[in-house]
Amino acid sequence: MQKIRMFAIGCGTLALALGAGHFMQLAKSPKTAAATPVAQQPDIAAVRPAPADGALDLKSIEMTSATPTPPGDAQAPAGLPALPEGTVREAALGDATATMSDALPREVVAPSLTCDYALTADTAPGAMVALSLDAPCAKSERFTLHHNGLMFTQVTDEGGHASMLVPALASAAVFIAAFPNGEGAVASVDVESVDYYQRVVVQWQGNSGVQLHALEFDAEMGSDGHVWSGARRDVAAAADGNRGFMTLLGDADQPDALLAEVYTFPSRLKGRDGNVALSVEAEVTQGNCARDIEAQALQTQPGGTLRVQELTLAIPECDAVGDFLVLKNLLNDLTIARN
Repeated sequence: MQKIRMFAIGCGTLALALGAGHFMQLAKSPKTAAATPVAQQPDIAAVRPAPADGALDLKSIEMTSATPTPPGDAQAPAGLPALPEGTVREAALGDATATMSDALPREVVAPSLTCDYALTADTAPGAMVALSLDAPCAKSERFTLHHNGLMFTQVTDEGGHASMLVPALASAAVFIAAFPNGEGAVASVDVESVDYYQRVVVQWQGNSGVQLHALEFDAEMGSDGHVWSGARRDVAAAADGNRGFMTLLGDADQPDALLAEVYTFPSRLKGRDGNVALSVEAEVTQGNCARDIEAQALQTQPGGTLRVQELTLAIPECDAVGDFLVLKNLLNDLTIARN
């Protein structure tokens, strides 16, 4: 019984070994496509007997390689079209000279998005200051010029420029050009000759009909010594020390413009002694009748101080158009006493 059991185990072991060897041989052989039937290859040893020395004869075996074959309906790669004759030629280096300006496009200068407001101030004869404003982004634009309490409305031209000749009211003169959008410019200049002149300013807004009058050395109205907007004179008149001049400031063509009149007399230059009587008049017009108008007076004092006087004036009814209201006590007359 024991021998039969050992024999059965030996047979089972032999069968398992033979099966495992057959499985390993199949695993090492190349796989074939399942959809393509392959004919059974005959055993080489059965077709041709092995040599006597045991070596395998390989002379009649041809070496091949498996090259994939595309499907029959595959398209052949398209070639580039042939160029017409005469369209391509080889060029020598000297045939053409390429430059950077020809090879690259020209750069377009981007417009500037910034705008600089520049105000310059220079001294001029008669303790005047020549102002020049450049505001290229504010063309034909209205602005207000400020100087030591003096204010008037001005407008830039089509290029954004404005020039003004303004009487200085202080030796350290500061000027501000302010635009409605909050932008502006500042300029300053030292005016050493300002102490040689006395100045009176009357300023208002809109069509108020206000006028400043100066009667030099007891002159009569309408005479040569009467200085006002209708007989202003210029700065050259002050050269002899005996005559003053009037400066009109502001653009009266602008609606509700700030306007000013400034009378200047050379009180410390060589000349005669005497008095200059000052007065403010308001003409009754269709634009100001039957309403109150406001004005302000600025007058320089010895020592460089500035006297400020506010004025509110009730204009008569419109049937008084053409009449004048005369205010003689608003300003202090000038007393000219040469040293």
